Amino acid sequence: MSSLLVELQGRVAVLTLNRPEALNALDPTLGQALAHEIQRAAEDPGVGAILITGAGRAFCSGGDIAFMKSVFDKGGRYEDFEPLVGGGPGVVRAIESCAKPVIAAVNGAAAGGGMSLALVCDVRWASEKARFGQSFVKIGLHPDWGSVHALPRLIGQARALELMWTGDLIDAAEAQRIGLVTRVLPEADLLPKTIDFAARLADGPAVAQGEIKRSVRASLGYTLDQALDRELTAQKRCWNTRDAREGITAFLEKRQPRYEGR
Repeated sequence: MSSLLVELQGRVAVLTLNRPEALNALDPTLGQALAHEIQRAAEDPGVGAILITGAGRAFCSGGDIAFMKSVFDKGGRYEDFEPLVGGGPGVVRAIESCAKPVIAAVNGAAAGGGMSLALVCDVRWASEKARFGQSFVKIGLHPDWGSVHALPRLIGQARALELMWTGDLIDAAEAQRIGLVTRVLPEADLLPKTIDFAARLADGPAVAQGEIKRSVRASLGYTLDQALDRELTAQKRCWNTRDAREGITAFLEKRQPRYEGR
């Protein structure tokens, strides 16, 4: 059975981490498959948004401890561990460079690299049963899969350090309070409602959405002048699309726009 399930629901590519017996722990094969499928969905004109979730009771428990143990059993060389930790940049860069919305539906525990995976998605919705933890420190390791970049930007340096230093789990309500997730839903509602949200985005003006994502993700590194320049550059590109003309026309005609992604 594949460790990553891929399903197209309308124009939403649903990627499901599928190692429920291991709480969807990340191993080199799963990391490679995830990066590949995100890139493929990003290039597929039939896909308008990407949703990532987990099978069973966990979203993702982080790096596969059994894999790490096997590396120590063979002598503990970092070179043998690197295929696991080194898979993170490929996934993170695939999400970062994808112009389409990438949404995490966090259905259960998201720990270590699993929490990092959720953090690098554009938006996170969570089940009431979700739990989040930067658990690397509990096994003497350093956060990876992009969390050192993402987490302080979401919740500030002090809170990020608390979570990374302690490895403590927080529940979905606390995650929403501090800004890690934007919605908390009953378990049964999470996937259908997140898919509905992703489908709404998938039918939106793709060029404008891609430019917005690029601008917002880069914004914390901008000066005000750079931000103003970026806005004008993006606005020019959006103005010259058929979607902009359709959106303005539909607004004036008081009807729903029919976007083409160009």
